[in-house]
Amino acid sequence: MAKEITNREENYALWYNNLVVKADLAENSSVRGCMVIKPYGYAIWEKIQRTLDDMFKETGHVNAYFPLFIPKSFLSKEAEHVEGFAKECAVVTHHRLMNDPGGKGVVVDPAAKLEEELIIRPTSETIIWNTYKNWIKSYRDLPVLCNQWANVVRWEMRTRLFLRTAEFLWQEGHTAHATRQEAIEETERMVNVYASFARDWMAMPVLVGSKTPSERFAGALDTLCIEALMQDGKALQAGTSHFLGQNFAKAFDVQFAGKEGKLEYVWATSWGVSTRLIGALIMAHSDNNGLVLPPKLAPLQVVLVPIYKGSEELQQLAEYLLPVKKALEAKGITVKLDDRDNVRSGFKFAEWEMKGVPVRIAAGPRDLQQETLEVARRDTFEKQSVPKEGIAGYIAQLLVTIQDNIYKKALDFREAHTFTIDNYATFKTRIEDGGFFLCHWDGTPETEAKIKEETKATIRCIPAGVPPEPGTCMVTGKPSAQRVVFARAY
Repeated sequence: MAKEITNREENYALWYNNLVVKADLAENSSVRGCMVIKPYGYAIWEKIQRTLDDMFKETGHVNAYFPLFIPKSFLSKEAEHVEGFAKECAVVTHHRLMNDPGGKGVVVDPAAKLEEELIIRPTSETIIWNTYKNWIKSYRDLPVLCNQWANVVRWEMRTRLFLRTAEFLWQEGHTAHATRQEAIEETERMVNVYASFARDWMAMPVLVGSKTPSERFAGALDTLCIEALMQDGKALQAGTSHFLGQNFAKAFDVQFAGKEGKLEYVWATSWGVSTRLIGALIMAHSDNNGLVLPPKLAPLQVVLVPIYKGSEELQQLAEYLLPVKKALEAKGITVKLDDRDNVRSGFKFAEWEMKGVPVRIAAGPRDLQQETLEVARRDTFEKQSVPKEGIAGYIAQLLVTIQDNIYKKALDFREAHTFTIDNYATFKTRIEDGGFFLCHWDGTPETEAKIKEETKATIRCIPAGVPPEPGTCMVTGKPSAQRVVFARAY
């Protein structure tokens, strides 16, 4: 199976596409720019969704659902917002089809034109804030802490499975607060929830920071983000949290009566991650043999494979492995006993290796006699003969070790590919090889645009929690308050 994947070092983009298809995660659909997420890929999304949903609820959020369709007039109410999404919007103009009078299938009924066109949501700020106007009247109604699991449509011309498709799945949080400070704290809280999830569950180190004004979400006063480094040296924005100020409250006239009865506009945030996280998982950890999945997000954490000759031996080994399966499941470990009799053991090894199952346990006739098992790790390919007795505890600890090792490997890669550079000529040469670059920038959009035009690198974030280090801009020589993170990005 690995032979059917392009070598990662030869063509990273093709390697990625091959892996998504071969690992049975997703495929292109008959609708241009859209994907079919297959059961194995969706199982990863379900784990992401379930974990994040628990984290959101622990921070006081509740789930709701808002319409897929947004009246066009809503998008016109916040000028910067509509400008940011205008070129990506899919528009519904009619509400009915009819049989073609010429007998060629169906056509749009010209009499069914909508009085006002509807936009298929590219994001939901406008429809939600129009709704919040009815929910919020008094300070007693605040805060509103809603999250929505949904699909959105952004009409992308150049697509790649999981990373950029016309339709994708995501969650979008939308909160309303009585004060500016509460909204800022919410924005920071949620980007840190994303950072914790990325590090603890995805085993993916991320930088947390603010976007520059030119890179902010349309309509936001500030955008916080988590940025990860992929194995080809490109950055991937893995999650964002936006401080929206009072822009949307003013656009939709969402006011509340304070404790003294005075009307005030509410303060807003929005935040989200999408199925792009699956693309991040693939690119951060996988290799030329297939997926490498951190145990916490692997649909299957352990696969049991009997090595047999003949149906009688298969039955004996399956019976030998069945108690192992039950013992692992009792520990909360997801397990599959692969007792198929129509494919060879070697094929099974390759298949589960391709799908990134963290641990493979094999047993043959000799193991049956010696009461042992062969345990193989996907992250390092190490194999070890282990006693069957006490296997559940051993595997539970091994999964923790694998999770930690995958994170450490990704962190070591990032640290080895993070560079501090002060010379622009050096930067232009080094950026070709990829990585994170910590450089001084004079804070102007003109310099930012010049760097992007000349190098295709963007400012990924102004890193949070980093002590100020005054210096001079690598391009203009003007004063700079601190270093920012540059990279080429997806």
